[in-house]
Amino acid sequence: MNIGLTGGIATGKSTVARMLVARGAALVDADRIAREIVEPGQAPLAQIAERFGAGVIQEDGTLNRRILGAIVFADAHERKALEAITHPAIRELMRERIAALETERPDRLVVADIPLLYESGLQHLYQGVMVAYVPRDVQRTRLIERDGLAPEEADKRIGAQMDIEQKRQLADYVIDNSGTLADTEAQLDLFWRTLHLGSVQS
Repeated sequence: MNIGLTGGIATGKSTVARMLVARGAALVDADRIAREIVEPGQAPLAQIAERFGAGVIQEDGTLNRRILGAIVFADAHERKALEAITHPAIRELMRERIAALETERPDRLVVADIPLLYESGLQHLYQGVMVAYVPRDVQRTRLIERDGLAPEEADKRIGAQMDIEQKRQLADYVIDNSGTLADTEAQLDLFWRTLHLGSVQS
């Protein structure tokens, strides 16, 4: 079985991912793949250079994320152009990794960690979707404390994503991350047993 794992900024999705891996799940991380596809020698990097200019490539051949970020975050049209290059490559590599993992161990849960799963309309690609959830006020407080942001900046970043309450309503599985780590562990134990995935691996 495979599931898509998502959430909102500062809702503890990475914590949930680690706990699932500790129980024996295999993890395919969209953010990690997004970095892989723009490494030197990869086709998307060449496409980015062609679209945005040689200035986005550093002397050592790697992507200058700062310069590219300044371009795409200032202009929605440019951001869409970048996504048109990177998103298909990310999705294809994720499909390949998931298929390989499912073939290797059909009995193992494969978790696809995708921050913007719903925003990108990818939920239909997975057999279920798990959302790491905290109420918005908790999300805001944690983001301010974690990243040292002004409240207005935190609100801006949260507002750039789909509302966490909407994600909660759409999810097949909700892990409420607003309590203690032990509370989260207990919910994941229940999820694991519900899927009949066997005992937690040590």
